[in-house]
Amino acid sequence: MTDKLRNNMHRETILFLLVAIIMGNSLMTAALDQTIITTDESGLNNPEPTEQSSLPEKPVLQPKETVPVTGNYVLNDTAGKPCIKVSMGGVYIVIVKTKAFYFNLDPSTTLATGRCGQKEAVLLLAIVGEGGYLELTFEKEGNISYVSKVKANLAPSKGNKNYPGVIEHEKLFPTAADHSLKCNSQTEFHLAENLRVKLGPLQFQAFKLTNGKFGEEVECWADFNKRIFPIIIGATVVGLLLIAVLTFLIIWNSRRQAGYDRI
Repeated sequence: MTDKLRNNMHRETILFLLVAIIMGNSLMTAALDQTIITTDESGLNNPEPTEQSSLPEKPVLQPKETVPVTGNYVLNDTAGKPCIKVSMGGVYIVIVKTKAFYFNLDPSTTLATGRCGQKEAVLLLAIVGEGGYLELTFEKEGNISYVSKVKANLAPSKGNKNYPGVIEHEKLFPTAADHSLKCNSQTEFHLAENLRVKLGPLQFQAFKLTNGKFGEEVECWADFNKRIFPIIIGATVVGLLLIAVLTFLIIWNSRRQAGYDRI
């Protein structure tokens, strides 16, 4: 092999090595730049995107009242047997500067908890995301059960303010054992100056349920009054009409007799 040929091969080898070094440096620089950009954009040392956990939304007050969704809630005792069963719709009414705002209890975002006792049972309906709760306390005296306390709290999404309220030492919706109370009418409870809760239509039973089903239905006073009031009004109107007719007949008959006497 001639010296000239050797020199050419050396020059080509050196040139190839120089090109490889330059290309390797370029690729490493690009990779480093890309890593730095990814790190800066994410704020983390992990180039993989991270998912942010979404928190449940807090209650949003509405300016107009709408019909609430009826939810079915069951509370079991330690043995797994139902001690409270409630079917109802609920509406929170918040008063802000004499103006009313509304929030409907949503069964899909409401968790039923509580405790079961021999003479007292508590159903706590909690709004997920610490949005508030509704608590019903049932008490039993002999063969009669009733609601002794209604307690509630609402934490709307705006204003960072809670609206608590309670009424207690009551005997609401008294019902005999093995019976369920049913009320198609809405019942409004004034729990505080700026908080009211409206329940209905509702049906509930506490302490003793057969196979987890409602017992014989008992009509609430509100429904009874609505049903009986038109009957009373109709009977009163008919009675007044009969009195008016009888009075007219008596007067007319008296005048006829007086006319015959003059002849």
